[in-house]
Amino acid sequence: MNNNYITVTQLTKYIKYKIDNDQNLMKIYLKGEISNFKAHTRGHLYFTIKDENTRINAIMFSTYASKLKIMPTDGMKVLVTGRVSVYEATGNYQIYVESIEEDGLGNLYVAFEELKKKLEKEGLFDSSKKKPIPKMPNVIGIITAPTGAAIKDILSTIKRRWPLAKTILFPSLVQGIEAASDIVRNIELSKKYDLDVLIIGRGGGSIEDLWCFNEEIVARAIYDLDTPVISAVGHEIDFTISDFVADLRAPTPTGAAEMAVPDIKDVINYLKQLDIRNKNCIINILKNKRQLLNKVTDNYILKNPITMYQVKEEKFDNLFKRVITSYKNILQKNNNRLELLTNNLNNGILNNLNTNKNRYIHAISKLEILNPLLTIKRGYSIVKKDNKVLTSKKDVKKKDELEISLVDGDIKVEVL
Repeated sequence: MNNNYITVTQLTKYIKYKIDNDQNLMKIYLKGEISNFKAHTRGHLYFTIKDENTRINAIMFSTYASKLKIMPTDGMKVLVTGRVSVYEATGNYQIYVESIEEDGLGNLYVAFEELKKKLEKEGLFDSSKKKPIPKMPNVIGIITAPTGAAIKDILSTIKRRWPLAKTILFPSLVQGIEAASDIVRNIELSKKYDLDVLIIGRGGGSIEDLWCFNEEIVARAIYDLDTPVISAVGHEIDFTISDFVADLRAPTPTGAAEMAVPDIKDVINYLKQLDIRNKNCIINILKNKRQLLNKVTDNYILKNPITMYQVKEEKFDNLFKRVITSYKNILQKNNNRLELLTNNLNNGILNNLNTNKNRYIHAISKLEILNPLLTIKRGYSIVKKDNKVLTSKKDVKKKDELEISLVDGDIKVEVL
């Protein structure tokens, strides 16, 4: 047996030893573009640094990451300081980053920002135009690759949470040069179906892998769609133009499925709660009505209705007595007033009679004084012409017929 054979572990350790002790790799200054950036919950940062031809994996532990003044993002051009070593578990060499400085933005990132500003200015991201996602969809469309983890996660999640829903897969390219136009074609195809909601997305990847979801034709196709759209591209830290123009953005394809459908368990529990609440409500209503009925049936008046009559009768008697008393008082008062008025009237009549009697006597006295008959009795006469008393001889002519009134009669004479 050849004793020169060594294990993979021994080889990896030897290579790691060589690299770790290479003075040129202990402190290296590297520039490139960040891709596949991921932030671990423990604070470590994992990403790739690439140029036009190749790439290298990078890790920045939380000790150094906590001192960063900027948060790295995909497409960012950076200046990195660190050391190169080998990760023994995989045998891959990588750079352990100690510091990161921004060196400008990559071309893809610049294109992303320019298109984002353009579409935002046109109103494609306006929240007031977002369509609501139906709470209980019947038909769900899915535009993604027909193979891979994304479609499996979406279908399994929908089946588990809301098995009542029907799903329609529109198999599409989700990576590469032709992916954007294929996605648009499937969006147009989905219009022929009566969909309640449409999920568009794929699993995670680099910014290059996800770039078809940053294409303008995809964004405009999503915006023009009447069906509510959930964008589910990449991981939670990945953002694409499709995310901004869609009606709802999901952090992952699984998250999109969870947002698209309710959990049937929650719905059943909710229905049970409604059933319980309805029963309790009915029980409370019946209880309140029963208490009200008992209160009515226990009422003293209903049990002894004659007492109500007696009370009313007593009140009526009191009122009747008050009416009689008031009536008598009114009669007495009116009688007193009538007597007073009668006395006043009698006194007034007597006074008026006395006054008129005196006036009459006085008038008679005046009439007697002026009575021509008395004058005639004293030897005077009254001469008339044409029934008019004559007072002057100038009023008399020859041949006039005169009438002379004496005490015992009238005499007609003719003037000579």
